[in-house]
Amino acid sequence: MKLTSPVSAALRVGLFSFVIVGLVTLVFHATKDKIAANEHQALLDNLQSVISQDSYDNDLANDVIQLQSYTIYRARNSGIPIAAILASTTVHGYNGNIDLLTGIAITGKITGVRVLKHKETPGLGDKIELKKSTWILDFKHKSINDMYAKHWAVKRDGGSFDQFTGATITPRAIVNEVRNAGIFFQQNQSAIFQ
Repeated sequence: MKLTSPVSAALRVGLFSFVIVGLVTLVFHATKDKIAANEHQALLDNLQSVISQDSYDNDLANDVIQLQSYTIYRARNSGIPIAAILASTTVHGYNGNIDLLTGIAITGKITGVRVLKHKETPGLGDKIELKKSTWILDFKHKSINDMYAKHWAVKRDGGSFDQFTGATITPRAIVNEVRNAGIFFQQNQSAIFQ
């Protein structure tokens, strides 16, 4: 039986590690373009869930600005502003942050709202997802011109938006964040489309 020296064993481990790192690097470089394309398509799919694809003709995913805490995607048709999609996060969800998109037409109507990410309780707070409930569709066509009105709240707070049985905190957080996005849009519309 032949014994290997510690130096020989270290060289083998080093060579093995070098080969593995090389393979991982090769796989990364071979797939990075595909990953970037998939991420871009996922972004477009999310953006198009809150604004009709036939209403704009610009590259929505690349006509983007950052204003304060909002990432804003701008929709234009022949260079004329049509709508903005505000990506934001509310920290007031029952189980933490809720990321969402709020589409607002230049006319002041909400074009759609979608939740991108959350950690709300399955069966209760997760009804903010379109695949679980149509609740999120209640925002469409609402006007941002009356964001200060009392009806921009859940029914438990005297507003017009339903809450979920056993889960008022989550809908309240979404309604408040959409309201805040609408107010921000009203106050910053010229900066958004400059």
